[in-house]
Amino acid sequence: MIFFEINNPGLFLICVLIFFAAVFLRYLISAGIFYWYYYRLKSEKFRNKRLSKRGFRKGQLKKEIYWSMWSSVIFGFFGALTYFLWQKDLTAIYLEPDKFGYWYLPLSFILLLLLHETYYYWVHRWMHKPGIFKKIHKVHHDSLVPSPWTAFSFHPWESLLEALIVPVILLVLPVHPFIIGVYLLFMTLSSVINHLDIEIYPDAFVKSRFGKLFIGATHHHFHHAEFKTNFGLYFTFWDQWMRTESNSKISSE
Repeated sequence: MIFFEINNPGLFLICVLIFFAAVFLRYLISAGIFYWYYYRLKSEKFRNKRLSKRGFRKGQLKKEIYWSMWSSVIFGFFGALTYFLWQKDLTAIYLEPDKFGYWYLPLSFILLLLLHETYYYWVHRWMHKPGIFKKIHKVHHDSLVPSPWTAFSFHPWESLLEALIVPVILLVLPVHPFIIGVYLLFMTLSSVINHLDIEIYPDAFVKSRFGKLFIGATHHHFHHAEFKTNFGLYFTFWDQWMRTESNSKISSE
């Protein structure tokens, strides 16, 4: 069922605004809940669990929300573009959940994760090249100590690179809208948790063989602290295979 047909620039702009509002609201709610709980409501309880010993820079959180707003505009544009392409039957998005069998629903989620992971790892390493870093990735790393609000804090050029991949995947990989929605929510929550600067996963899980496959706040903390390690998005396997995983342990900085 199509909500409305995009058949002129005005309707496309309305669609962009709708997608922007959805993305930015999702970001504000997700980051806001984690920030309020861990840095406001339970701040004393988690003070000693902060991975970084230094505090946030002056004005950092406002800047992160500002850049995240512009990131959401770009994400909203590509969301609207994907919707338009779907209307023109130019994507592999399908509506009947049993079209490929219900077993394919979780498989498509996993495939989406792995394809995005691979793209992100290599683009992320490329963005750390000196000349590229200053123009594209520095805004994100201005947050030497990440916060939940850092999750979408990107320069527009980086936001463009971030936004491209999922629509491109959806051109060729059959994915149901429900899975797309779950994936986008998962992507937001994962980014917020990884930038929390407080490890919320149980220590036993983080240190287990299975747990070491996944990225959490501790793993991503070292990326912001060291700049040259831990480039993954959800998983650690590319860092392990390419020997870019940090060997550091949490200690005083």
